[in-house]
Order: sequence, then C-alpha cells, then structure tokens
Amino acid sequence: MDISAKLTEEFNLKPEHVHNVLTLLDEGNTIPFIARYRKEMTGAIDDQVLRNLNDRYEYLKNLEKRKEEVAKAITEQKKMTDEIQSAIDAAQTMTEVEDIYRPFKQKKKTRASVAIEKGLQPLADFILAQAGDPYAEAEKYIDEEKKVSTVSDAIAGAKDIIAEIISDNAELRKKLRTLLENHGEMQVKLVKDDERGTYAMYADYSEIIPEIKNHRILAINRGEKEDCLKAKIYFDPDIAKRVCVAKFVKNRQETVCAKLIEEAAGDGYDRLIEPSIEREVRAILTDRAGEQAIKMFEVNLRPLLLQPPVKGKVTLGLDPGYRTGCKVAVVDETGKVLDTSVIYPVPPKNDIEGSKKTVKNLIEKHSVDVISIGNGTASKETEIFVADLLKEIDANVTYAVVSEAGASVYSASPLAVEEFPDYDLTLRSAISIARRLQDPLSELIKIDPKSIGVGQYQHDMDKKRLDGVLGGVLEDCVNSVGVDLNTASVSLLKYVAGLNAGIAKNIVSYREENGKFTARAQLLKVSKLGAKAYEQCAGFLRIPDGKNIMDNTAVHPESYSKAEKLLALFGYTDNDVRERKLSELPQKVKSYGEDKAAAECELDKATMNDIISELVKPGRDIRDSLPQRQLRKDILGIEDLSVGMEVDGVVRNVIDFGAFVDIGVHQDGLVHISEITDKYIRHPSEVLKVGQQVKAVIISLDKGKQRIGLSLKQVKKQAN
Repeated sequence: MDISAKLTEEFNLKPEHVHNVLTLLDEGNTIPFIARYRKEMTGAIDDQVLRNLNDRYEYLKNLEKRKEEVAKAITEQKKMTDEIQSAIDAAQTMTEVEDIYRPFKQKKKTRASVAIEKGLQPLADFILAQAGDPYAEAEKYIDEEKKVSTVSDAIAGAKDIIAEIISDNAELRKKLRTLLENHGEMQVKLVKDDERGTYAMYADYSEIIPEIKNHRILAINRGEKEDCLKAKIYFDPDIAKRVCVAKFVKNRQETVCAKLIEEAAGDGYDRLIEPSIEREVRAILTDRAGEQAIKMFEVNLRPLLLQPPVKGKVTLGLDPGYRTGCKVAVVDETGKVLDTSVIYPVPPKNDIEGSKKTVKNLIEKHSVDVISIGNGTASKETEIFVADLLKEIDANVTYAVVSEAGASVYSASPLAVEEFPDYDLTLRSAISIARRLQDPLSELIKIDPKSIGVGQYQHDMDKKRLDGVLGGVLEDCVNSVGVDLNTASVSLLKYVAGLNAGIAKNIVSYREENGKFTARAQLLKVSKLGAKAYEQCAGFLRIPDGKNIMDNTAVHPESYSKAEKLLALFGYTDNDVRERKLSELPQKVKSYGEDKAAAECELDKATMNDIISELVKPGRDIRDSLPQRQLRKDILGIEDLSVGMEVDGVVRNVIDFGAFVDIGVHQDGLVHISEITDKYIRHPSEVLKVGQQVKAVIISLDKGKQRIGLSLKQVKKQAN
C-alpha cells in the first residue's frame, strides 16, 4: 500500500504536502511545531487535521506491519497462495486481515480439529467438492481405533470440519458482518434498574443498527456492565444461513452433498459464526461510539481550557461545604496565596454574620477584586451569601461561579502536596478554585482531563486512546497560548512541544538555581534539553522582560535574523517593537508587495505574515480576543424563573443530543438539539462550544425535579 497516496486521497490534500508531513513526523517533529513553523511545507494544515492525519498514518503503518506478520506466518506454514497474498494486499482494515489469518491460526482443541485427527479432512473435502455419494465415500473412513465406528460418525466429523471451514471463510465473514451492521437489530431487555431509573427507557427496547445513536450504544454497554441490561444483535438466522450455503454449495444437482453442507452451515452459523460476528459488530459499534465520545470530549475540552483568564485581579476563592464549612483562600494577581480561612455561612451552623465579617475583613485587607465560587455542594447557598454580602460593601467586587470538577482530585494529588505542603487538602481546593478564574489553562492542566467535567462516558473509554487524544488537546492549547518560561509550573511546561515531565523539571531546577531566564538560548544549558528539543519548544516559550523582544513572541529563534531584515526593510527597530509602534507594518508590507518582501527577507509568505502579527502585538494572548467571562453581583434562583423568560447563559457542556447551559441558577438548563437553531444541524457542536455566551428562552420548568428546558432558536422569534 502506498500510504502517502492513500492519505492524500482520504484527506483531500496535495501529494507534496502529505509527503512533507509524513517526513516531518518521521523525523520526530511535534505537531504544534509542524503546524506553526512549517506552514510552507504543509500548506498551512491546522493542528487538528495534522493530528487526525497522524492517527490515520499510525493505523495504516500498523496495518501494513500486521499484513507482513500474517503473510510471513502463512508462508512459514507453506500454505501461501497468490489468492491469499492478493487478499492480504487488498485488506483495508485490521479485521479483514485477521479474517484472512483465521484459518491458519493455531486453535485450541475443537470439534473440527478432533475430526481432522481422525483422518476425516479428505471426506470433508469430498463433500465440499460435491463429487459423488458421500455416504459411500464415508465407508472408507470407518476405523475403530480412531473411534469412527459408523458412516454416521464419519459424516458427523466431516460436517464439523466443514462448519469450521465455513466459519473461517474471510469473504463470508465480511459479508455477514456487513449484513448485521446494515440490517441487524439491537434488542435490549431490562434486568434490573437503579433507584434513579437510569435504564428505564431500555426496559423493552429495539432499534435497527444503522439508526442507533452512539450515546445509546455507550449507555447500553454501561447498563450491561452494571448487570442492569441484557443486549444482543438480532439478524434473521434463516437469511444468514442461506448466505453461508450459497457460498459453498456449487452444484444444486448434487442434493445429498448439498444437504450435508447446508446442515454444516446451519451448525457453523449457530455455534461458531453468529456469536463471533455479533461480538465483532458490537466491538465495531463500541469503537465508533467511543471515537465519537472522545471527539466530543476533545471538542468540549479545548474551549474550556482556552477560557479567557481574569487577569490582574486579587481573587478570593470559596470552596463551599455544609458540615465542614466553606474554605476560603485569597491569592494575589499572580496566584500567590495571601491568606486562608474557613467560614460557616450555610447549614448546619448558619453563622452568616460571623462569615460576613471574616470575608469583609479579607476583602479590605487584601483589596480583593473578584470572588470565585466553586459550583459543587452548597454552592447555591454560598452564592446567595456572597450576593447579599456584596450589597453591604462599597468596594467594586464582583463574583463568578466556576466549575470545581476535579478540584478535590487535584487537592489530594502529589502535585498539590508539592505545591502547597503547608495547607490541608480542603484549602488547596479553595486555592485551585481562585486560580481557575485567574488562569483556567494553568490550573486545569494539573488535573486528569477525565475529571474536568465535560464530555460523556469518558470513564468508559479505552484509556490509552482517550489519554492520547486529550494529551494532544492539552498540548495544542498550551502551545497556542504560549508559556511564560519564568513562571510556568512543571505541569504546564511538560505539555510544551518537544518537552516532557523530566525536562520540565530540569527547566524549573535551572531557573531556581540560576535565576530567571533572560534569553531563550539559555534553554540549551538545561540538562537533557538538546538541539532537537530546543528547536521544537523555543517558539512556544515566552520571556516577557527578556533582552530580545522577540523572546516574548511566537517568532521562532530560527527566524530572528529574517525578522530583523523585515524590520530594517521598512525602517523599524527592536525598540519600535517593544514600544508597539508597528501598527502600520501590515499595510506597508501589502503596499510593497508581500511576495517581494518575503523573498527579500528569505521567508515564505505564510511565515512572514505570522511574524508580522507577532511583532505588531508582542506578548499577546489569543484568549484576550475571546468573549470575556461574565462577572456578577446578584443572583437568580430557580424559584425566580418562569416559562417564557429570556435568560443569559454560558454553555457548560456539549453532548450528542444537545447542550447544558449555566443560566446563573444552581441547575444547568438543557437545550435539546431541536431547540438550538431552525437550520438543520447534524450535531450541536456545529453551533455551540463550551464557554460560549448565549441568550435562551425557558420553555419548560420542573422545579421539583430541578429540570430546566431551554431554547435558543425561540429567542429571535420572541424578539420578533
């Protein structure tokens, strides 16, 4: 297989770009580096396409490797034929390759292998060839020593061999698998249910396979694991058996042999094929659903990590709780802990006045600008307490409710212990909640992505695959934002292109021993950070107050001299960059001629334009251009809501059938996919993403069950 040609066709890219990408990957270049600094070689393919292409490349390489292994194994058995080799070469999936290899695998003892040991293989071949009277032929194989006492014994053994031959036929298995995928029916029965009635809808459920949604596959799988559901794929066995017979009965005139083949096919289907094919189809459906769930996690995680930071504000973090109280932590603009406390503004203690006094003192003492409230247990009551408190003070203090998903996991982790050895785990949670508002990426990066609270069924996914995809998202987000080399933690640095946890620790150690980095080139003095790692990571690491202003941009050190040529060409200096006096540079380059300017500076046009955008705004944060987080001073409760009311909200999670939206009450509202837009969409992620601010109309309200139904598409209709 020409892998490069196949990828070119599948991804609809230019052959030279695919060839270059594969070469760059094989040379050990990272995807963020390729996406950012090798645009001229790749046609400016973005990082997500590059990751998909890389995943497919790895699959095809593994497929080719498996083909070679199978071909070698069959050849060593001296059973290779041109037909088998052609089938191996033509196989497009691992499943097809394994189907081809199936007859040649060393099997455990089976009914067929026992019959073969009795010398009945030639009789089975005779019947399959439909060459005459099988019963007359069977008399030749009667042998008491081999426990073949009668003609019936011989025929039965031959049928066992034929059943296995039919079961092992690759072409037939593929056809039956396709029939089950296209025409099979998922049938589910409820064995038991939990107290919440989680699986009630599956009490007597059936749906044809092509129409069953991915999230239902995962729900059924989970129900089976919890012994609540029993599921199977049904396909008419009579049709399946006819397909098996048609493959092997070549001469309908030979009715006796045909009858025996038909009986063997029926036995082979019931005993060998149907259970195996059903498992394979279930695995295909699970893999497909799993990939979709992982994709959804990826889609949700990216905007969650890239939420705009609330910069330059002293923040008071509150980790709500009932019996153990509400933990308080104040951090300065850089996230350094200034103070901690515990208050009891909610039941059972209800010490509202004492709690207000403590918080007011902390606000005044540290000039707190904003309060960050975790959204877990007792969050609603704590938010009411904060909203009331803010009405009693003159200072311009606002608050926001942030997701505390994973905060408890982080606070008990070795990393948290290392960061805050002097604080117990409850106070570490409050610190994390405060920092999540200040810089979501830097804080969330410390937590296992599966605990961050977006996506669906992530805990049921293949761990290796999920970790690989989510690691890629973390890497992309960190590198797209850039990392301050002098303040970044090991947790953040390890996701920078070209680095790992070991090198990240060495960077921090170097910083602690030698003081702040003043130039990117100093990275080459860090233990185990060689030239290749430097090439990959340098452009993503920032030094805000470095000697060279370009060290605070995404301009790669390999392009510094060319960037200086560009500045000189249009009469600018480094000081002009530092003082942000380059606003007219883009227009000057356009007037001069982009191609001409790029050629004179020995740059390709894509890289030149990237350099220009960086020089115009050195140290820019891409998150600053996104809609900023809404900070509040007052609160709504579910009791204040009514059907028809229009509310502001923020998308919290996008799933296959809709999206959950935070509208400022303790319970998120659900926007079903049918209520997102009047236009046809295949998936909510085409329109919505985590962190997006929306207006919604309340269309249903069940205050008892705390359920809120929302519509986005009715907002415009209501306005009209």
